[in-house]
Amino acid sequence: MEAILVDCVQKSLRHFMHSNAIFLCHRLCAEFPTEANLQLLAGCYLQNNQAYSAYSVLKGTQMAQSRYLFAISCFQMDLLSEAEAALCPANEPSAEVPNGAAGHYLLGLIYRYTDRRKSAIDHFKQALSMDPLMWSAYEELCTLGAAEEASSVFGEAAAVCVQRQYLSCSTSPRSQSSAEDSNLVDSRHCVSDDASPRQPKHMQGLKDIPGTHNGASVFGGTASQPINSSLSNISFYNTPSPVIAQLSNVAPPPLCRNVQPNGPNLSTGAAESSPKSTVNSTIQAPRRKVMDEGKIRKISGRLFSDSGPRRSSRLSGDANANSNASVTGNGTSISSKYLGGSKLSSMAFRSMIVRKGQGWANENIDEGVRNEVLDDSRLNVTSTTSTSSPAVETKSQEQEEANFSVGGQLMSSSKVITGASEALTLLRDLGDAYRLSCLYRCQDALDAYLKVPPKHYHTGWVLSQVGKAHFELVDYLEADRAFSLARQSTPYSLEGMDVYSTVLYHLKEDMKLSYLAQELISTDRLAPQTWCAMGNCYSLQKDHETALKNFQRAVQLNPRFAYAHTLCGHEYVALEDFENGIKSYQSALRVDARHYNAWYGLGMVYLRQEKFEFSEHFFRMAFQINPRSSVIMSYLGTALHALKRSEEALAVMEKAILADKKNPLPMYQKANILMSLENFDEALEVLEELKEYAPRESSVYALMGRIYKRRNMHEKAMLHYGISLDLKPSATDAAAIKAAIEKLHVPDEIEDNL
Repeated sequence: MEAILVDCVQKSLRHFMHSNAIFLCHRLCAEFPTEANLQLLAGCYLQNNQAYSAYSVLKGTQMAQSRYLFAISCFQMDLLSEAEAALCPANEPSAEVPNGAAGHYLLGLIYRYTDRRKSAIDHFKQALSMDPLMWSAYEELCTLGAAEEASSVFGEAAAVCVQRQYLSCSTSPRSQSSAEDSNLVDSRHCVSDDASPRQPKHMQGLKDIPGTHNGASVFGGTASQPINSSLSNISFYNTPSPVIAQLSNVAPPPLCRNVQPNGPNLSTGAAESSPKSTVNSTIQAPRRKVMDEGKIRKISGRLFSDSGPRRSSRLSGDANANSNASVTGNGTSISSKYLGGSKLSSMAFRSMIVRKGQGWANENIDEGVRNEVLDDSRLNVTSTTSTSSPAVETKSQEQEEANFSVGGQLMSSSKVITGASEALTLLRDLGDAYRLSCLYRCQDALDAYLKVPPKHYHTGWVLSQVGKAHFELVDYLEADRAFSLARQSTPYSLEGMDVYSTVLYHLKEDMKLSYLAQELISTDRLAPQTWCAMGNCYSLQKDHETALKNFQRAVQLNPRFAYAHTLCGHEYVALEDFENGIKSYQSALRVDARHYNAWYGLGMVYLRQEKFEFSEHFFRMAFQINPRSSVIMSYLGTALHALKRSEEALAVMEKAILADKKNPLPMYQKANILMSLENFDEALEVLEELKEYAPRESSVYALMGRIYKRRNMHEKAMLHYGISLDLKPSATDAAAIKAAIEKLHVPDEIEDNL
């Protein structure tokens, strides 16, 4: 009954019938109240987004897998201290983190959000060392600004690690073979609760999907394949003894085969030192249920006469040896080579295991296996002698190449190695570009993204990253283009849509921004990106109170969404609520200390409050994170100028101009500083150049009018004041310009005394 209920729960989870899975799992736990079944129930709740229920189910459990699931529940409920205690029990300081790389990644997230950056970095690196394909860990390291170059992270060492994960065949010492045999019946015991970090990924418990039952989905298969192939083949892999290489004059065979010797058989008289293949009673016992001995003898005489000499000649160098490498069971001789063939190993072995441990298996499986075994054409076997031709020898070697179950598919070792190398090459290209982007080396990042294969470059994620890079370069038109392509590629994805809405805000594209917000609402109204777009839409219309409510809704949906906190701060500042604005920026920094927008926001608040020392500090913090931002450098120079450090301010402005020659702000501020130093000619030269970049900027003409007034060139001053008014400045600027015109003929000394 237990196996049936587990199978039904697994099947329901695969079909996303979460309520049915939860109901059946409750029946399972009532009938068989084991901790393993509680893990399955907690997994059902986690997949149904009921972390609080999983928390209650697993509270007080001790198994490693239970602690991992409990930590996930705590993390989702923002109970970070309890999550940490579950992964690292205080009474067991030397205990291994459960679930290997996944456990270290979760622990890294906990440390990150509790402001322990160094510990977070260590655990993310540990996760990557265990599983080089864990992109999320590298992504977090990039976010923390601590990622190594992608070429070193996804290099040769990573390739060896991935190959070892997929090609490692032996699961336990031979002395424990009997225990393994019984474990094959119930897959929940195939994976130890204290899973080794070096185990293959398909054996790593709930590494990626917490809802699976100890990582094994064995009972959820169809009648013809009741056991997951990735588990059913594991116990038949053994690494051959190095004695073989010592006895042989030629290269040893491949390290892993579908069926390998379980121990030496020295009973053959022809060559006592030659290693022989035997398979333990786990295979022999169910073998008798598949077919009777008479049929086996009939087949073995025709099919297996050639397997021994060729294999023996390769292992021992004796070309004339006629002894067969055999499987001995009740006097029946069966070649281990053909037991490892694709048809017999993938169906007969799985069927035998099911019939041994599960009486409810479909009896028709046996008939299907018999037919396949008796069909010589399916096995594609030809009778040969020890003097077979080289072509036949090559074909035999190809047939004996090991196959491994990867993602439910059987793959040869060469394909596994090639696939791992290709995957790491792709991650290397993407990782290099993403790391540069997180370091705000945006132009270098854009060049790196161009090296990504076209089929990946034109995906939504990559195009969104390209759009973000253009946004940081203040190239809003190119950013708009990249994000539009991303929307066309994956209209269902919300990746980067918060930044896209800000791009449209800066471009003052109110229609496109409104349309984007409506599309996102229809896609997912519970995503923070959606409400950020809505907030930007209202902010563009100067409805700051409504915008603030939308940004607060985004924060409510995801308190760890740093950009939503920052946008709340911007709206508070627009409403001149500086105290709450500061709190919002600080909340953003608690989520992400490298979120330079929040440091910049704090600097702007203190600049407006004329607390220039604080302003300089926060602008410098933002500048350390993003040293290529022309805008940050401009305001840093403004703060320095306010502190009467004009020479430093000029140097910073020069850097800002070089960083982005299209940005008019640093040139305007430079002219302002030069005017305060009474370098009128240089200031006018800068402003004349600035007019080419910003011909309709009223403040440029207003500043030129002030300079001409200081030089007592009243006609030119009046001309530029008039042009400035014609360009329709803001109400505040217009009032200041009119006041300057009225005082135009008043001497500066008298004006200063007024």
